[in-house]
Amino acid sequence: FLLNSFLISLDFELINIITNSISDAYLQVSVFVAAVLLIFYGFESLFGINLNKKLQNSGIFQVPVASALGALPGCGGAILVITQFTKGGISFGSVVAVLTSTMGDAAFLLIASETQTGLFIIFLGFIVGVISGWVVDFTHPKKYLIPKESNVLVNNNREKEINKNFKIIWTVLIIPGLIIGIMIAFQVDLDEYFKIGSIQNIASLFGFLAGLSLIIFHLIACKGKIHKKTSLDGGSSFERTYLDTNFVTIWVVIAFLLFELIIYYTAFDLKSVFNSYVFLTPLIAVLIGFIPGCGPQIIITSSYLMGIIPLSAQIGNAISNDGDALFPVLAISPKVGLIATLYSAVPAIIVSYGYLLIFE
Repeated sequence: FLLNSFLISLDFELINIITNSISDAYLQVSVFVAAVLLIFYGFESLFGINLNKKLQNSGIFQVPVASALGALPGCGGAILVITQFTKGGISFGSVVAVLTSTMGDAAFLLIASETQTGLFIIFLGFIVGVISGWVVDFTHPKKYLIPKESNVLVNNNREKEINKNFKIIWTVLIIPGLIIGIMIAFQVDLDEYFKIGSIQNIASLFGFLAGLSLIIFHLIACKGKIHKKTSLDGGSSFERTYLDTNFVTIWVVIAFLLFELIIYYTAFDLKSVFNSYVFLTPLIAVLIGFIPGCGPQIIITSSYLMGIIPLSAQIGNAISNDGDALFPVLAISPKVGLIATLYSAVPAIIVSYGYLLIFE
């Protein structure tokens, strides 16, 4: 009864905004993120090496190795570096390097939607991370901020057993969803070709139901909370793809909804607002990068892909954000986390405003 009353109270246009946002998020983003994740995690498993040992034995190249691990899409490489720092195995400069280079799960979204831009920002983050890390190591004492001992165990265990029925449904939805997504990317109007009786928007309806399913799967896996269950080495490539795709989906839906609902209720164009204050946009994106976790950063990347913010702001956020890797640092030493985040903000501001002034 309460659900019916709620639906009745919503006007048709608002319902249409919600359903279209979920459908667009799934068909334009989620299916491609799933494909990229599966390829990436598959290669990661196929060519797996002992990154922990390589990192500890890197010597002067520890900073470039840490920056390269951070530049990898997702948060796994960055978390690996952070856990080694908590054991006293690497320098503080390596921590700054990895937090500067990492873009977290937002990298998957950007690569799936704009591959060249995504690869450019990943390479840029790596270079900036290396420079920042070396500057810190050469200007600070050797053991600067390295914890003497750690009583905190970084625990990122994912649920080993995902409901098999959910995985089957997820796979059944992703495969045709990817086909539909590719056809939409080539400007094919599927709704014109597929009609069932009075139902006109078959592709959009499928996208809504599939996107809603992924949101439900995510909330069930996380017990109703919008956070990311992740593990550096736990779960198969498919399970990691399943969980991470669902996580990205829910935040992209939030981004799409925020954009559409602001326009619906305020009747102004966010893009024109940011264009009016373009000089502040990179700074705002950098400050949002201070927020731990990948959710807010996915919203920033979604805003860039929707044309709301410029590339300079996306660059600033990519360099300043630390993804999920910041959580273990904050748990062990808030001081280390705060200083490392502030250090990463310096190159983020320099590079983002440099790009803004030179290219935009």
